[in-house]
Amino acid sequence: MNYEGVETLPLQDYTEKAYLDYSMYVILDRALPHVGDGLKPVQRRIIYAMSELGLSAASKHKKSARTVGDVLGKFHPHGDSACYEAMVLMAQPFSYRYPLVDGQGNWGSQDDPKSFAAMRYTESRLTPYAKVLLQELGQGTAQWEPNFDGTLKEPSLLPARVPNVLLNGSTGIAVGMSTDIPPHNLCEVVDACVHLLDQPNAELRDLCQFIKGPDYPTSAEIITPAEDLLALYEKGNGSLKMRARWEVEEGDVVISALPYQVSGSKILEQIAQQMQAKKLPLVDDLRDESDHEYPVRLVISPRSNRVDVGQLMSHLFATTDLERSYRVNMNMIGLNGRPQVKSLRALLQEWLSYRRQTVIKRLQWRLDKVETRLHLLAGLLVAFLNIDEVIRIIRAEDEPGPVLMQAFDLTEIQADYILDTKLRQLARLEEMKIRTEQEALAQEQQQLMSLLGSDKKLTKLIRDELLEDKARYGDVRRSPLQARQAAQALDESAMTPSEPVTVILSKMGWARTAKGHEIDPSGLSYKQGDDYQAAARGRSNQQVVVLDSTGRTYSLLAHSLPSARGQGEPLTGRLSPPPQASFHSVLLGKDDDHYVLASSFGYGFICTLADMYSRAKAGKVVLNTGAGQVMAPCKIHDLTTDRLALVSASGHLLVLPLSELPVLSKGKGNKLLGMAPVQLKEGTESLLGVIVVPQGDTLVVHAGKRYKAMKPAELDAYQGQRGKRGTLLPRGYQHVDHLALG
Repeated sequence: MNYEGVETLPLQDYTEKAYLDYSMYVILDRALPHVGDGLKPVQRRIIYAMSELGLSAASKHKKSARTVGDVLGKFHPHGDSACYEAMVLMAQPFSYRYPLVDGQGNWGSQDDPKSFAAMRYTESRLTPYAKVLLQELGQGTAQWEPNFDGTLKEPSLLPARVPNVLLNGSTGIAVGMSTDIPPHNLCEVVDACVHLLDQPNAELRDLCQFIKGPDYPTSAEIITPAEDLLALYEKGNGSLKMRARWEVEEGDVVISALPYQVSGSKILEQIAQQMQAKKLPLVDDLRDESDHEYPVRLVISPRSNRVDVGQLMSHLFATTDLERSYRVNMNMIGLNGRPQVKSLRALLQEWLSYRRQTVIKRLQWRLDKVETRLHLLAGLLVAFLNIDEVIRIIRAEDEPGPVLMQAFDLTEIQADYILDTKLRQLARLEEMKIRTEQEALAQEQQQLMSLLGSDKKLTKLIRDELLEDKARYGDVRRSPLQARQAAQALDESAMTPSEPVTVILSKMGWARTAKGHEIDPSGLSYKQGDDYQAAARGRSNQQVVVLDSTGRTYSLLAHSLPSARGQGEPLTGRLSPPPQASFHSVLLGKDDDHYVLASSFGYGFICTLADMYSRAKAGKVVLNTGAGQVMAPCKIHDLTTDRLALVSASGHLLVLPLSELPVLSKGKGNKLLGMAPVQLKEGTESLLGVIVVPQGDTLVVHAGKRYKAMKPAELDAYQGQRGKRGTLLPRGYQHVDHLALG
């Protein structure tokens, strides 16, 4: 305390206390449901306020603004929009498994749950199911506490007759904790409760014979394995997956059910984005045919009847919200007033304990009422049998109450009741009514005392009431449990139709794709100053490998390149080669195709096409050329029989079996061509041409306008060891332009 009488606190202590107070308020009074009735405070206040307004399932609908006004003015001094949204959630059949509010007007749609009309336009009342929360409210079952301004009383909990915390579930974010309780089927939960009443030592696995899994408002499939669901219920937290339901109608895929809280328009948007990005060529068209008769009907038209619909849907499950994971965290406020994550068995046991306490309170309240009524009837019967004396005392005495008490041995309550009774109720016919009512109440008293005195009878009463509510409100499961294989996204090459194409590369690095293999690449039109550089033939669903002058390789999908009807597009727009590099060659084929890569220094090796693939825009170095140049890659047809022909700038030809070349994924390779005893020197002599000669083919050596066709037998004279200089070609053919096959 300071000198002015004002208390002072260190800032750290004050903020710590203030934040802890706020945290406890959010946890206990806002975000988490209670195990007893499964409601958060705002939901409980909405339901109670509607019951106080007389908005039962049998009444007329009343403006929602009236209900929200009562809730805010009497019990919940917070924002009206938040209160109305909580009310809307309880009215949406696609959000709540068992709705508590029956709405009239626009209360949103599954496609857009937030599209509900303002509260001044909608009307509401309670649903028949809400009776399970309110039916016993006025029977001494609830603990009442003052409202925020102390002028009214409100129930701290509603006397739920079924475990609503499991049936409708709950989601909420508190401070340092959250809750995600999935909804369940009423019949299954009641059966599990009845089994637990009959077998108090039942294990979780026994209960899961009844509760096989959550049951969401939508009819999408739950594909989480049973063992995973069992582990989830055992720990009280985990995750599960839901998958849309679909069937094939006249070649089209029709989606008839979506996972919980998934929008059909968002699904179509996700699929359309893939189509626009050319990442989903298997789909030709999308349609939304949803209406009142079919709330969910999304139609996907495959490009052709050759499309594997199962693979297509597996891809969509993996890449869109057609399959969705849901977090489960069964965190709630227990009977001890503390938040805790509960297993399924612990939850049901605690709720049955709450239900037992509620039924005992209800029976005791009724027993007190019966005993009070019997006490009053006993006094009334005494007055009836002594009616003349009672009338005389009333007429003669100023204070007849004490005199009656003394004359007939009555209590004050009995005397007051007699004095308040109308004279005509003491007529001759009333004696039979009094005695009949006494007999009925005495019998009821015995029954109530028997129930309260026998734990077995009390358990049977709870059991019978649960089965009664199951018969009245139970329904069939909506979310089927199906074991499914994991969804797998397809790569783009697997989704692309396999068509023959030719990829053309120009000297300036422009690329395009032409359909078919019959096209003449050199006969196409090119930009001014540009010309044909290289071409490769393959399929549209294969990857194109581009080799640059520094030995780097890059890969692109063949179908992603522009059509050959135009002049293509520069590869520098998609790739990032070094500044000094130029694009040299294109390769197209199967992953296991083998190629010979060589540099002008005479080094080289064998490499597969798959080793040249690169996801990076900057590519990857496959061939280490040093300061030399890249030679055109040579495709190998048969590793065992093909031979490699190399010619140097000095006119020496060397033929090697491919078995002498190493198979590498990258590097410089081994010496292929040399000169004995002096090795081939960088800058003085270089490798001029290299080609793979299949068995039985003819090698053609072009020198200016002359050419020499060398048959396999003639090539044998030039065959030598790797690293040798080779044999000099005949005079007139030593200035070789290039090598070709005849």
